[in-house]
Amino acid sequence: MALTARIQKRYGNFLLDVDFSAGSGESLALLGASGCGKSVSLRCLAGIDRPDWGHIELDGQVLYDGQRHINLPPQQRRVGYLFQQYALFPHMTVEENIAVCLRQLPRSQRRQRAAELISQLRLEGTERLRPHQLSGGQQQRAALARILASDPAAILLDEPLAALDSCLKRQLEEELRDVLDAFGGPVIWVSHDRGEVYRSCRRVCVLDSGKSSPVTGFEELLTAPGTVSAARISGCEVFVPILPGPEAGTISIPSWNLVLPAPWREGASMLGVRPECVKPSADGFPCQIVRITEDISSVRLSLHPLGAARTAPLLQMELSKSEWTTLPNQKTIHVSIPAESLLLLRE
Repeated sequence: MALTARIQKRYGNFLLDVDFSAGSGESLALLGASGCGKSVSLRCLAGIDRPDWGHIELDGQVLYDGQRHINLPPQQRRVGYLFQQYALFPHMTVEENIAVCLRQLPRSQRRQRAAELISQLRLEGTERLRPHQLSGGQQQRAALARILASDPAAILLDEPLAALDSCLKRQLEEELRDVLDAFGGPVIWVSHDRGEVYRSCRRVCVLDSGKSSPVTGFEELLTAPGTVSAARISGCEVFVPILPGPEAGTISIPSWNLVLPAPWREGASMLGVRPECVKPSADGFPCQIVRITEDISSVRLSLHPLGAARTAPLLQMELSKSEWTTLPNQKTIHVSIPAESLLLLRE
């Protein structure tokens, strides 16, 4: 069983142009900045919005095909859609919200199936409650129960944990993964939280201004994102222009007045550096410590390489507090960056 989408959809000056697929039992993450087309992609998959061109197929059934004029309505697509705010019917109880998707069953079986889902999603005791009487986690589980009641072949998750308090997110994230593991069909997971999708999805599709990049493994996104937009989505914060170095196997960073060892990548124009890859080193290059920011368990240093242009981007370094306490109290520090950690990127 697989869900594939290759579609285009224009909204004024915005063009959605995506191409991705998720296999049976796979959770695929859609990552991108706000307004890049992630939720629009889900709406097209669910049949809420109609693409202008392309093809959508689920488990061998064509849901949409522009050339063949096929466009199944949402209720025929067998696609469960978990909205950000869960979209439970406010005038219905939990049991009624679930039962509304069981109309295909004989009346005698509806309550039994609803009870099974209520037990599976740990909603016992909420059967007669309405959505406004539920906690955020209970609302999420009730919405998932309603989706599963519709017997979907695929599930779409639009920021499924965004509406929850931070103290509940990790627990409910684990519960959600348990539900999806038991589901077994393809899942498309939209989120702004990289850690959340890293823990839940092994592959990722990055969207930038409506255009999708090829689907890749999450580890590959972290180690070789390829473009500035993909690196930024993966958590990289510092970007600086680069040129080929004076010698083979080196790169030049004019605004930092540095030459570092790294194999040149054809087409590269920017260097990305992750804070955790910058390390204190007596043999490294000297930097002025511009700012020290302490967090609960880590320390972030903002560094200005000595000799760098006044307006050059600051280098960021992140250390554990135990590492920080071993360093002498000083205004400058020598640091190094392993060549394999330098991200040579296209714009």
